[in-house]
Amino acid sequence: MDAPMGRLAYLPAGVSGPDPDAFLNDVLTGWRRAQLAQNFSTDTARRRVSSVLRMTDFVGSYPWQWTPADADDFFGHLRGVLNRAHTTVRAYQTDVKLFLDYATDPTYDWNEHCGRLFGTMFSQVITEFNKARHVQANDARPLKRPFTPTELQQFFDLADLEPERILNAGRKGALAAWRDAVAFKTLYGWGLRRNEVRHLQLVDFSRNARAPFFGEWGLVRVRHGKAMRGSPAKQRTVLTVFDWAAEALADWAERGLPRYGQPVNDLFPTEKGALVPERNLWQRMRNLVDELGFPPGLDLHSFRRSYATNLQVEYGYDVSFVQLQLGHEHASTTSIYTVAAPDYRARELQRVLTATLARSNVHLDGSTRKEP
Repeated sequence: MDAPMGRLAYLPAGVSGPDPDAFLNDVLTGWRRAQLAQNFSTDTARRRVSSVLRMTDFVGSYPWQWTPADADDFFGHLRGVLNRAHTTVRAYQTDVKLFLDYATDPTYDWNEHCGRLFGTMFSQVITEFNKARHVQANDARPLKRPFTPTELQQFFDLADLEPERILNAGRKGALAAWRDAVAFKTLYGWGLRRNEVRHLQLVDFSRNARAPFFGEWGLVRVRHGKAMRGSPAKQRTVLTVFDWAAEALADWAERGLPRYGQPVNDLFPTEKGALVPERNLWQRMRNLVDELGFPPGLDLHSFRRSYATNLQVEYGYDVSFVQLQLGHEHASTTSIYTVAAPDYRARELQRVLTATLARSNVHLDGSTRKEP
């Protein structure tokens, strides 16, 4: 029944006893609403609730019955048996900790109701002894890597060839293959994330007064960037630096996009007018990468890694410029993406050795030492 102040009052249960499933559902519903009140997205709230329910299923008991040993068993299973990534395990731990922080908060009456109904109360089971620590800026799996410049060229060449191969084989899907090829170039050409590319629209591109040679594709306003904690999607402006990327988009907008019908607002739609699914892009990319026989470690985010790396070590852009292009709050985050290619390091070594040799052949008076 409802209390006068709007809180839910739990009365003693009948002969059948209290319903623990209904009580847990009430606590999770309250937690979901509290997260929405903090401006977290519905997807974030849903994912966190799923984490709690998954641990509930694994442990075989309700959250107010959990112990730190139960948490050890669950997270040990994620790492040792399922081989989940460090970031995945830490995300589960964060979700469970946030839930128990909410359930044990005296601002709410959940522990009071729990003690009266079940004779026990919620307690925090994520402690300093079993919590995974975030001790370095980049804890992604070492397998993940950027493309090399040669791999990028080979990949884009094969992606451009794919629509023609589909047409010659008499199969459907040539337009989708063309769309995906342009999407891959856009991922790299502007260093965008997967979700940012999927949500691009024609109105997001405009001229750059200081770079008129790019035409209508001089800059892009990213409106669906990675959101900060409890905030809406972050927006930024990315300047165009590659003329070939602008040409690819201009050609797609003029000759490819109208084939989906009019009017078309999204830059990469499906035949049904929806946004191109991420799994479609990933499947296309995996097929091309497998055909080329590239070493493992490449995914859709590798285009963004390659963009950050190549701007700095191949084209000489300042790290501050790259940081703004990527939308990073801190330069240390940008430095994670800077992985010099072997050919760059070889050229840099050759440059330093040549300069050192040249200096060693110069006398103190400025004359050049002659070789015997």
